[in-house]
Amino acid sequence: MIEKRPFAGLGHADHGWLNARHHFSFANYYDPDRMGWGAIRVWNDDEIAADSGFPPHPHRDMEIITYVRTGAITHQDSMGNTGRTGAGDVQVMSAGTGVRHAEYNLEPETTTLFQIWIEPKRPGGSPSWGAKPFPRDARSGRLVTLASGFADDADALPIRADARVLGATLKAGDSVEHSVGDGRHAYLVPATGAIEIATGSETGAPAQRFDARDGAALSGGQTVTITAIEDSEIVLVDAE
Repeated sequence: MIEKRPFAGLGHADHGWLNARHHFSFANYYDPDRMGWGAIRVWNDDEIAADSGFPPHPHRDMEIITYVRTGAITHQDSMGNTGRTGAGDVQVMSAGTGVRHAEYNLEPETTTLFQIWIEPKRPGGSPSWGAKPFPRDARSGRLVTLASGFADDADALPIRADARVLGATLKAGDSVEHSVGDGRHAYLVPATGAIEIATGSETGAPAQRFDARDGAALSGGQTVTITAIEDSEIVLVDAE
C-alpha cells in the first residue's frame, strides 16, 4: 500500500550542466516496473547549473508541472510567454496540440527543482502556460493545492488532468493526513527533511521513514498520516 523508492536507487544521469534523478523511466533510464504511477508519468529531481538550462524543445499532450526548490527557472515558449519562477513557487504548462519551450537557470547558483509530468484527461487543446507564487509560510502545517484539474480549486494553477499537486511545510512533530481515493494513485516526495508515513491503525503496518528526495508511491483506497521527523517540505501528487 506504500512503496518506498529510495533516492539512492533512482535513475541517474549527470550531463555536467544537469544532474538528474528519475523516479520513473525517462530518457536513457528504463525500468519496466517504473513506467509511471497511474497518470503520473515523470517525476524528475533536477539540479541545473548556473547559466545553463534546457534549450528550446517540443512537447505535446502532457501536463508539465515545475516545482522550484532552490534558485529560480526562467521560462520561454513558442506562445510568447516568458517568466521567472523562484524557490517554493510553481509553473505549469499544458502542452496540448504542441508547444516548444526552453527553461534556463539564469541565476548565479545551482537551481534545484522537481519536474512532474501528468497525462491529461484527453489529448489536444490549445497549449497554455502559467506560474504563481506559493509562499512557504502559507503552507505551514497543512497541505495546500498548488495545481489542479478540478474547478473547485480556484486558487490553484489549472491543469488538464484529474489530478492535484499539493505542498506542505511541516515543523518537526507536525502531522497531516491525506486520503487517496479508490482507484487513484498518489506519489509523495519530501523536498527537504525527513518524514514518516503511516496507514490506518487497522492495517497494523508500522510507519515508514522517508528521507529528503525519497519517493513514496501510495495506492488508492487508504488514508495516510504524514508526520515530520525533522522540519520538512513535501510535495504530493494525487492522480487517476
